[in-house]
Amino acid sequence: MRKLLTVFLLTLIAIPGSSQFLLRYPVIPKPQTLLALSGDFNLNNEVAFFVEDRSSVSAVKKETQQFRDKVQKYYGLDIRHTKSEGYRSCIYIWLDSASIPPEGYMMFINKNDINIYGSKAGVFYALESLFQLIQPGVNQGEWIIPSCNIIDYPRFSWRGMHLDVARHFFQKDYVKQYLRYMAMYKLNTFHWHLTDDQGWRIEIKKYPLLTSIGGWRDSTLLGHFSEPVDRYDRTRYGGYYTQEEIKEVVRFADSLHITVVPEIEMPGHARALLSAYPELGSGAKQNAAGTWGVFTEVMWPREETFSTLKGILDEVCLLFPGKYIHIGGDECPKEEWSKSEFCQNFMKDNHLKDEDELQSYFIQRIVTYLGTKNKKAIGWDEILEGGLADGAAVMSWRGEDGGIAAAKSHHDVVMTPVSHCYFDYYQSKNPGEPLAIGGYLPLNKVYSYDPVPASLTETEKKHILGVQANLWTEYIPTFAQVEYMIFPRMAALSEVAWSRKEIKNYDEFLSRAIRHMDFYSNMRANYSRAIYDIDATYSPAPNGNGILLSLSTIAPYGDIRYNYGGMVNLGDSAYYEPILITSSRSLRACIFTGEERMGNDFTQSFRYHKAMGKTVTLRKQPAPAYNTGGAFSLVDGITGRTPWTGSEWLGWWGDTLDVVIDLGKVDSIRRVGIYSLHDEGSWIWRPSITNVYTSVDGIHYERMTGLPVILSASGEPDIEVDTRERFPARYVKVIVQGRGIIPMGSPGSGYPAWLFVSEIIVE
Repeated sequence: MRKLLTVFLLTLIAIPGSSQFLLRYPVIPKPQTLLALSGDFNLNNEVAFFVEDRSSVSAVKKETQQFRDKVQKYYGLDIRHTKSEGYRSCIYIWLDSASIPPEGYMMFINKNDINIYGSKAGVFYALESLFQLIQPGVNQGEWIIPSCNIIDYPRFSWRGMHLDVARHFFQKDYVKQYLRYMAMYKLNTFHWHLTDDQGWRIEIKKYPLLTSIGGWRDSTLLGHFSEPVDRYDRTRYGGYYTQEEIKEVVRFADSLHITVVPEIEMPGHARALLSAYPELGSGAKQNAAGTWGVFTEVMWPREETFSTLKGILDEVCLLFPGKYIHIGGDECPKEEWSKSEFCQNFMKDNHLKDEDELQSYFIQRIVTYLGTKNKKAIGWDEILEGGLADGAAVMSWRGEDGGIAAAKSHHDVVMTPVSHCYFDYYQSKNPGEPLAIGGYLPLNKVYSYDPVPASLTETEKKHILGVQANLWTEYIPTFAQVEYMIFPRMAALSEVAWSRKEIKNYDEFLSRAIRHMDFYSNMRANYSRAIYDIDATYSPAPNGNGILLSLSTIAPYGDIRYNYGGMVNLGDSAYYEPILITSSRSLRACIFTGEERMGNDFTQSFRYHKAMGKTVTLRKQPAPAYNTGGAFSLVDGITGRTPWTGSEWLGWWGDTLDVVIDLGKVDSIRRVGIYSLHDEGSWIWRPSITNVYTSVDGIHYERMTGLPVILSASGEPDIEVDTRERFPARYVKVIVQGRGIIPMGSPGSGYPAWLFVSEIIVE
């Protein structure tokens, strides 16, 4: 076997990038190496599995059964097992855990037979690749698999998907379908977010009130958290998984080579738990939350609290055989602790200097207890604050800094930064998208992520276990919408997690991803067609007179048509070159292939003003994650939409916007409007102070004396400086100071607020 592997490695070549090749071999995630061969293997009812060792047949029964079930369901074929090595057409299975990397496989496909080598997990992944290679033959009803040789193995051991069932609950059969989708893309870790403020979803026999009370809420927020008026449906909502259902899901996951990591949130995000057992917190009566965000009610460090949590974890550890238990640890407000005489005395008695150290104490006790159960704790990156117990792993979500710090301290890390891995963000700028929490995470940005920071040493890089995408469900009430949010972004994530970065190529991936949309349709899964969206870029027009709008699409084919009216038709103007915008107007565009519309209309409204298209200088740069379009986006005539997508807004974290606009000549102005964003659930707050200055020479500035006014009318700036008199000016300087530290009781309390600005209007 070792000689065979060596010879094979010497003969393999990199995957070619031709479109014909990619349609013939649309495997996702991309195999580490693939050698295309001529000819095809015919897949029909005469094909059977043959396992090299008859005693091994039962060992791979789960793996082969998954493949057989799918082939039967989608292609109507019955693939059986045979005892005869000379059977007419065979898929040979050769179990080998010694000479092939963990979870890796080798697969040789020719017109006569298929040979698969690997461990049980490797065999399973080989069969997933094999299933993706099935395609129609020449005659109707015929199915073929193109000949090739593949050697494949994963880059990372942790290839994860998260699902929040606390905000919206999904029955076990939906969870099992989610696992099937993961397996299709060789993802092997399911992070099951089972508890939060809005619901407790796991039966704990010792504490039945957790589900009978904590599993239900009296109402649920309607609309977006950022909307000024709270609206609720006033309908009781909830549910939970029995322990038998949990065991069923865990067994099913195991059959797909997926490890389930349960999350039990502590000490914050605990309203559901405290609704059942208020004595574990302040003792005040409360209900499971019917809205989203962060709540001040948290667990208190009473011995009764730790005893209860140990009792809960005892049952959790028995239900989940995997190594890790996720203990949350994120977004824990310290307000109750800071005001509590009990907590302050507890801190003194235990020599804790502040509330951060109290949280660290809380987490360390849980980490230590899990160690006695032969389990490892993993938590969100806030568990680093105040010090982290030995052996705990970190899930870095607020960026990469937490993961870098953890790796440098020799803690294992899973990278899941909000910038690239939060699938509850919008994947399209289309205004018809289903309501989402905010932000913008298109397919190409997911694909671009590399989980290993360059700043780490080679030794520190070994602590990066892998990568995970998170699906928080505040705005995802149905499983159809779950599917919409994960497809096709899950495909991009799988290639980040599995394939070596040296072989990744986004354009090539895109061609394979389009083929996978046929798979989604065959599975009757809902999915996003944002791949056919039109992307727009904006640049200054010649002489600063307006802007130039450039349109493009990531789809590999199709023509763009546009108009300035209603729905775009095939007879509308064809797009060939950038479009000059010099007035307030709305533009619509769409992609056509022949007469077929390939996606939704692109729509964009422009507001013309004196600064539109002019030169802009930012004296303080935005955060890299929220800097799409750079300084010019402040004068491109586009006012950011809400709920927000990150592409239309520049963002500063705990900092100040300081910008100078050059109008090109001295003009007369009297009004400056600033479009800012307020979305407390995303830690984004309107500014606290705004000042506007004008100058004719760029050296001497005079402050405009009008008072800032907060406006609420739709479509108008949030902040306006209107002098009611005219100022001669060529240069306009705008300084907008952020909110500062987020106040207690709000999401992100204690952290700096974000300042988001989309446009500065000069009139």
